[in-house]
Order: sequence, then structure tokens, then C-alpha cells
Amino acid sequence: MRKLTILIILPLLFLLHSQPVLACSLYKITLHGKTFVGCNEDAWRITPRIWFEAKNAKRKYGAAFTGSRFDGANGFAPQSGMNEVGLSFSRLASHTPIGTGKKGLMPINNPTDLLKSILHSCRTVREVQELISQYDRSIFMEDVFIYIEKSGKYLIVEPFSTQIGSKSTYVLSNFCPSITSQQEALSLKRYRKGVELLKLKQDTTLTFLRSLSDSMHVCRPKIGDGTLLSSIWDLNDGMVHLYFYHDYSEDKTFRLKDELKKGDHHFSMERLFSRNSEFEHLGMYKTTKNSKALLLFMMGLSISLFCISLYFLIRFCLLIHQKKYVLFLVSILSVLVGVEVLILCTHQAIFYFEAPYEDRFSQLVSMAAYVPNLLLISIFPLLYFDFFHEKNKSWIRFDRVIFRINNIVYLVLIGFFFYWKLFFF
Repeated sequence: MRKLTILIILPLLFLLHSQPVLACSLYKITLHGKTFVGCNEDAWRITPRIWFEAKNAKRKYGAAFTGSRFDGANGFAPQSGMNEVGLSFSRLASHTPIGTGKKGLMPINNPTDLLKSILHSCRTVREVQELISQYDRSIFMEDVFIYIEKSGKYLIVEPFSTQIGSKSTYVLSNFCPSITSQQEALSLKRYRKGVELLKLKQDTTLTFLRSLSDSMHVCRPKIGDGTLLSSIWDLNDGMVHLYFYHDYSEDKTFRLKDELKKGDHHFSMERLFSRNSEFEHLGMYKTTKNSKALLLFMMGLSISLFCISLYFLIRFCLLIHQKKYVLFLVSILSVLVGVEVLILCTHQAIFYFEAPYEDRFSQLVSMAAYVPNLLLISIFPLLYFDFFHEKNKSWIRFDRVIFRINNIVYLVLIGFFFYWKLFFF
């Protein structure tokens, strides 16, 4: 039974695996000989920070970076940044076109190190294009990058193409420009708002730039999560203005050259800014993605459900009495619930988007979003059957014990489903 359960679960895990659905946005404005870049990092992580890396024997230029994803010995992976000669970059999540790269390109063994080294070694977007074109970028199949120099020129980097542009204003969100029509791009609310505001007005005052970042920020209604940090980079004067967790009433400003004189150092956004109750709520919100103990517990419940389902299915085939249909129905329900639990172990976005969650890349995941409601409706007759069979001893004792354990697992999961707001009424 154990081997059969593993054979069932492993293909499901492969099928259900997905990348985190993170939303980000960016704009750049070049006006009166100055260029400003605004970046919104939209993520569920609770470790946002800004850090400074001074130049040394291996770094031609010093640079500042913002990000929130810890990458082990490499430190934090940069999501945006700027070097001391006015070259900036930003990384946005995007489903990129399928293609094949050129043969003979160098592999990227350390993505975090490469992204930081580009700002440490390049002055212009042309230099970035020459450098990054030497690498096999298929490792970045879920990303699109943009590099912007203080002249206003910008470079779009996709896994299989690069393109230099020089429009005075440019807006980008979670899509690849090479395969996305303007009509498709405008379906993204944050992108559309940025485009519309820049059509009405173009300005480089901090007040306007802050309002532009604000208009493109995300705050989802379920638990108030969304834009983790916003940064506005002044490429000509080497300044960066920071805003924390989509609150634009307070900012922190750094002058890059002054910070680089202090050597390598970093600041946690949470400590830089005043107490933010919404961010604290995000930190206390537990999911299978930020709690290993919870992940292991949920995986254990899913394995239990598959084993119980298999047992009841075998009993259904062996028994001949008329009441065995209940075992078959419970067997099917346990499979459905087990699949939903596996999805919760692999799809982080479900915990943050309103129910029923819709996955545009998986019909199975979208359909499974209805399982919590199905379980809630089913639990009442199942509890009645538990009481009925226990009272009348109509099943053998072992069947009754397994049936009760199954109901207990259901009740535990219903509690978690309420906590994660997976029900819709």
C-alpha cells in the first residue's frame, strides 16, 4: 500500500508544481536631461531590505540593491538596484516565450552573483547587452529584466532576446514585451494605471513620482498583502527614495555615494520605517510556504488521505452488503481532498488570492479550489454516518476506526481552510 501511495503522490506533485506568482511593476521617465526609475516589488516575503556594496578589486563600481529573497551564501537576491554611474536594473516575474538559445553560451551557475556583478562592471545598457549575451539565460524562464542608464536608454532582457529602446517614458509589469500586445498588457491593472497617468502628465518631482508608484502598487483584499517595497531611483544624482509596504506617507532617502563610503552594509526595511500593522499581520500569517512544520504536517495529512482512500476502495470491492457505497464515496472524496492539500503545498498564491482561486495555467488547480466547499457540505452527513455505524455496529470495528480517523482529518483541514479563507459562500 505504501509503494502504491508513493506512486500516486509523486506524479501529482510533478503535475501540481508551480512557480510563485509574484507581481512587480516599473516605470521610467526621462525629462529635462534627467532619468528617474520607479520599482514596486510585490511579494509575500517578510525580509525586504536595501544593501550597499562598495567597489573593490573585483568591483569596478559600487552599487545599491533592494530585494527580499535570501539566497543562502550569496546573500539576498537583488530585485532592483543602481550603481554609482547611474545604471539601474529591475527584475520582474513573467512567463516568457519558449525558445532555444544559441549553442556555446556560458552557463549561469550563480544567478544572484551574475545579477549583482553586472551593476558592478557595466556603465551603459550597451555594455550590459554585450555581457549578458554571452550567457545561456534559459535559467531565467520566469523572469524579464530591464536595465536603464541615466541617458534614458533602456535594455529589455528576456531568456532568448535583448532589445534596446530610448522612449522618454516606459512602463513594464509582469509580461514579456516581445510576445505581449499592448491590448494584453493593458489588461494588467497596475500597468494600465501607470500608462494612463503618464499620458495625462509627465513630471520628475518626487510628489509626482510617488503618486505614480502609489497608483501602480498592489494591495490584495484577502489579507492586505501586495507591494512589499517601492523604490524611486534618481539615476543622475545617485539618490534612492524608499517606501515600505505600500505606505507612501513615510519615506527614507539615501545618497548612494555617501553610503558607499561606509563600505558594505544593509538595512532591514522593517527597522528603517515606523511600525506597520499590516506588515506584522503578513508576518504572522502561516502557510505551507513559510512554515516547514506546517508543510510537513499537511503532507502527512495528504498521505493519510490517500492511504485511507485506498483502504476504503479495497473494502468496497470486497464487501457485499448494501451500505458499502458510503466507503466508495468517502474514497473518492479523500482523493479529492488529498489533491487539494497537495496543491496547497505547491501553490503559494492560493493563500493570498480570494476564493475560488483561478489558475490560468492549470484547469486542475482551478477546479480543486471548489473542494473545500464540497468538504464542508459533506462533513455533516459523514459525522452522522460515523455516529450511526458506531451505534449500530453495522461495520467491523477497524472500518469504524478508520472512518473516524478520516473524519478527524477532515475536521482538521476544515479548520485550516477557514483560517486560509478558502471557502466562498
